[in-house]
Parts: sequence; C-alpha cells; structure tokens
Amino acid sequence: MKVKISVSMEEDTIKKIENTLKRGIYRNKSHLIELATKEFIEENKK
Repeated sequence: MKVKISVSMEEDTIKKIENTLKRGIYRNKSHLIELATKEFIEENKK
C-alpha cells in the first residue's frame, strides 16, 4: 500500500528532479524519489 507523504527540498534539487523526469525514464516525481530512496537505503545498509 502506498502512503502519501510531504517533503521539503531545496529548489535546486527540485529542478534537477524535473530535468531528470524530462528524459522519460521515470513515471513521475514519486516514482523517481521512491526508487532513489530504495537505492540509497540498500547502499547504506550495515
């Protein structure tokens, strides 16, 4: 089940996300952020 959250980010980060979305690899911001978060967690497991 997906849960809606709210986050605050620097404007520059949002611009980078939007530019990445223009490449068409991700469906939307939520998709990109979810995958990036999962990757970050996996890489930082101890």
